[in-house]
Amino acid sequence: MYLVQVLLPLKSKRSDERISQTREELVELYEGVTAYVRSPAKGAWIGPDGQEELDDVIMVEVLVDALDRDWWRQYREQLATRFGEEQIHIRFLPAEIP
Repeated sequence: MYLVQVLLPLKSKRSDERISQTREELVELYEGVTAYVRSPAKGAWIGPDGQEELDDVIMVEVLVDALDRDWWRQYREQLATRFGEEQIHIRFLPAEIP
């Protein structure tokens, strides 16, 4: 089993709509989702121009029995387009439910 964590940006008024769409898709596919929306995380990185970039993100998580890396790669691209980002960060962590 894997815990899949997806970081989604909060940078426009349409972010709530896009996050809701993503949440609905993941509930339909994986029968559950957790979205940490109350206090966004603060992201920071150095951009190609050498300047510090900042953004607010939320994390959306799902548990999956098997990991379909190709599907998640395609979904990451779909999310990048949806949110107007160059890249969406997705990570996979082994998970065990006692």
